Amino acid sequence: MFDETFRIPLYADLAAVGVGSLQGALFAAGFKRLDLLGVAIIGIFSGVGGGFLRDVFLGTTPAAFADNWYLIVATGAAFIGMLLQRLLEKVDPVITVLDAISIGMFGAIGATKALALGMPVVPALFIGTVSAVGGGVLRDLMLNIPIALMHVGSLYAVASLVGVTVLIGLLALDVAVIPASIVCVVVTALVRLLAVRFGWSLPEQRALSRIRLRRQRQVEQAIEEALHTGTITLPITLPQPGDIGEHGRHSDTQDRRADPEPPPERG
Repeated sequence: MFDETFRIPLYADLAAVGVGSLQGALFAAGFKRLDLLGVAIIGIFSGVGGGFLRDVFLGTTPAAFADNWYLIVATGAAFIGMLLQRLLEKVDPVITVLDAISIGMFGAIGATKALALGMPVVPALFIGTVSAVGGGVLRDLMLNIPIALMHVGSLYAVASLVGVTVLIGLLALDVAVIPASIVCVVVTALVRLLAVRFGWSLPEQRALSRIRLRRQRQVEQAIEEALHTGTITLPITLPQPGDIGEHGRHSDTQDRRADPEPPPERG
């Protein structure tokens, strides 16, 4: 069933775009020296950026340019997020839930669209993940800040990747596109929300380096203490009982060769 695309009603797709733009504007509103237009642009790119990157990679017309409503909804949501920042911050858990659902929808749409166009499985996984997190990447690039996706934090891209992997696995088992995509959205949202709730994140690469350094220091301290106390334990391989005779004869022969008997004294 790799020839079908997960299609959702236009209003649901626009709702996902609106949530992305709302979050992008809320995030950008906290930065100084950004005027109204700047915040609105950040919000718009946060909402439509993932779908835009998806369609660029797939070589198709971006959905945001194929219908007037995408840019209208993204712009309206961006201004709402900017103007009602304090009010919306009070319902942040609701927005987080909606955002988790939206990245699941974007991931399912991107992956199934890539598969329908004949892409292999691994590139389709990549396209689905980019479709889900591309808006946040563009937001950070435009704000000239480190890309949040590449730093330690709540699982975002990983949640999308897990959901898309489940989707493709179900499609490989001949599950219909709609049920498989719904499962993808649910799995993505659950992983994302559990990560936010319990603070799950991937380990920081410096943390791995610190573990290796700590182990190295422990070994160095053990060697230093052994040198001071004179109790260095070296691995010694004891000869087997059957080898004693051979080693003994071999050693005797070597001793005789090394220390030959003195010649007899001449009278």
